[in-house]
Amino acid sequence: MIKFLPLIFILLWSSAFITTKPIVDYSDPFAALSFRFLIVAIGFYLFSLFSKQKILVSFKSLLPSISTGILFHGFYLGGVFYSISIGLPTGIAALIVTLQPVLTNALAGPILNEKITLNKWIGVLLGFTGATLVIGFDIGSSLPFFGIIAVLISLIAVTSATLWQKKISNNLPLSVSNMYQAIGGFIFHLVVIIFFIQKPFIDFSTTFIIAMSHQILLVSFGAFTILMFLIKKNSASKTVSVFFLIPPTSAIMAWLFLGESLNNVDIFGFIIATLGVYIATREKN
Repeated sequence: MIKFLPLIFILLWSSAFITTKPIVDYSDPFAALSFRFLIVAIGFYLFSLFSKQKILVSFKSLLPSISTGILFHGFYLGGVFYSISIGLPTGIAALIVTLQPVLTNALAGPILNEKITLNKWIGVLLGFTGATLVIGFDIGSSLPFFGIIAVLISLIAVTSATLWQKKISNNLPLSVSNMYQAIGGFIFHLVVIIFFIQKPFIDFSTTFIIAMSHQILLVSFGAFTILMFLIKKNSASKTVSVFFLIPPTSAIMAWLFLGESLNNVDIFGFIIATLGVYIATREKN
């Protein structure tokens, strides 16, 4: 079952790109994320109670989980949601964030003492090439400046969060750690709302409820839990290599469920990205 977790993660995480735009169409991005992680924190709290996990932990164990949540759920998702809400195309945001495995490979050696082989770098190069082919090069003549800045912050945050989570490797139960990470994300977005957002709003339309339910249940409870498990069990560089398959998989999902076009270049890009991920992850660490 464990060997199928990367595949399940790719499918769940990729589906988030389809529901992000409907969420920011019906809400302020930070209000939506604050609401999302409040529900997620409560959910993991109830699950931890049900499974009789120790919830009250020392500050030394608490701080790393909250800080990881601020990076993952706060800066990373906040940057992506904000950039899309002000007009940055989803594909461009995905392409920039897809640079994460490149940065992680570059930093995993000096920070985590991981061995980054030539095969891994070849896999990373092929993976990014394939993802770029799927997303395309027609980015338009004008892009929101602050949208680009926000998604670059997201890139730095998700890379830092992955390396940090691997480095600390705390021994908290996964549900308890995820609860505190969600609390960190909720606090981050609440602070942003209080100090920077004049009129936060959420329109609880049917579209918003469906999209938000998807991101809470399948992405936050499902995909993120799998990601934390994979980071703990594998090297950071091996884990993040699967991110190259997210843009192609998102494109296929958009073709299947939203009727968006899927051409031969997209299919070729998917094959190249798949080959790259295979090369980058086939070695035992």
